[in-house]
Amino acid sequence: MHEDIVVRAHAAEPHIGHSPAPLKVGAVSAPFQVSANSRDEAPQFVLPLVVRMEKSAPPARTDALETAARAVLTMLSDPRALGDGEWAQAVRDWEDARIRKVVRRARGAEWRRAGELPGITLTGKSAEVRVFPPVPLDGWPRELAKLQVSGTELDDPEPPAGADRSAPVLWLNPELEMSAGKTMAQTGHGAQLAWWALPEEERDAWREAGFPLAVRTADPAEWPELTGSGLPLVRDAGFTEIAPGSCTVVADHPALRS
Repeated sequence: MHEDIVVRAHAAEPHIGHSPAPLKVGAVSAPFQVSANSRDEAPQFVLPLVVRMEKSAPPARTDALETAARAVLTMLSDPRALGDGEWAQAVRDWEDARIRKVVRRARGAEWRRAGELPGITLTGKSAEVRVFPPVPLDGWPRELAKLQVSGTELDDPEPPAGADRSAPVLWLNPELEMSAGKTMAQTGHGAQLAWWALPEEERDAWREAGFPLAVRTADPAEWPELTGSGLPLVRDAGFTEIAPGSCTVVADHPALRS
């Protein structure tokens, strides 16, 4: 239900494990595209994310979204995902195909079993999200394949505070309604686009600071300006929940503002 099938629209597709050159973000209007291309012919991989959903203490929605975005960034920058690292080939295979992320939920023994698989767990204020190296679309580990995709409905106990615009902000489309799981995948896409677009020194600074970021719903009056700003923009493939080509997230990193 929360699978997002997306491809970046740049002619040259850098691999994170190969120290790609920074992207010229303002040169493209749709960093993620929905039309078919040669990447459809490559073996398809997916980046699994699992959010902990205990009945007695579900995470706050915004915290889950932010933690998922940080989890994606942590995976992309982990030494095991770079160069000759043990996860690097899986990451390259994933990037050679359509960029897919799937969010599943787990609790109790399911969460403990998921934690025994290779991966990285990120903890927010109330959320725990574990990200795993990419796996073949039809080759999920048994412990993850049986986890539920639906049912990731979350709420914020109180409205989140206004975003600090001196730090990165992932702005959500105010006109779209998406489940928490779907939105977690979308914020992961936005964080990934920002990471790809940054020069190396800005990546290093962001990583060393612990990937601070906020996820907020944009003001409807500001959304057109954001989508036309040249900042990284996520367009959904429309396979679940929303129409193809929908703009879901603008990745607003201070270093990328013109």
